[in-house]
Amino acid sequence: MTDPRIDVKSPCIGVCALDARDVCIGCYRSAAEIGAWTTLTNEDKRAVLERADRRYREEWGQVAR
Repeated sequence: MTDPRIDVKSPCIGVCALDARDVCIGCYRSAAEIGAWTTLTNEDKRAVLERADRRYREEWGQVAR
């Protein structure tokens, strides 16, 4: 189980550019998710990370990041 007291860190890797879908090519978060990040709960941040991971896998397959 994940400790809810530990802040979820941003997945930003400093490659900040949006593709045609408005998704960052570095962290795979949407522009809306990036903009909202600092206001999200840890639970919501984990959900964003799951969606970003899904986007990554849809584009690159099961390749490890």
